Amino acid sequence: MKKYVSILVFAVFVLLSAFRLPLDGLNIGDKAPMADIKMKDVSGGDYSLFDLKEENGLLVIFSCNTCPFVVGWEDQYPLLGQITERNSIGMALINSNQAKRQGGDSFEEMVTHAQVMGYNSPYLVDEGSLLANAFGAKTTPHVYLFDKDLNLIYKGSINDKYENKNKEAEKFYLQDAIVNMMAGKNPNPAETKQMGCSIKRI
Repeated sequence: MKKYVSILVFAVFVLLSAFRLPLDGLNIGDKAPMADIKMKDVSGGDYSLFDLKEENGLLVIFSCNTCPFVVGWEDQYPLLGQITERNSIGMALINSNQAKRQGGDSFEEMVTHAQVMGYNSPYLVDEGSLLANAFGAKTTPHVYLFDKDLNLIYKGSINDKYENKNKEAEKFYLQDAIVNMMAGKNPNPAETKQMGCSIKRI
């Protein structure tokens, strides 16, 4: 009997380990995971990260409708959309707040929110938080910049403005990373501390 209990305990441990999030998420140089899964966009279309990648790379931002940090930062999303388009970089906003799908982060609310805030990039539903889990994404926002081969070259925060809508940013981490990438240089810093609300998983 003890033998079977030990086997069962081991099997449960293995199963839980398989679903455990990476402690530090993606590392610089890692490939974008699950880049082929299709996600529903507020436009009604379905897109994968492969679909949205442009000639020079892809910017992925885990976001939502309701987090105060997003509220303080999202006025910059349209500008980032313009910067990435000008540099032939794709951009995707990802909503992984599965636990709030019946509330402020429902698809219907996402559609309205994107229109009100003037989003000019795809805003996608990450069903079951699968993409966030694969990335090890922790907060909204959480930023990931990939090069033309979908290798991660920068992760962290957009800038040092954080949730304060009245603050003027002084350090433009993401924009600087894009400038360096386009110049063939490694971003410096390549990692900054992400700040935001925890992603609401089930």
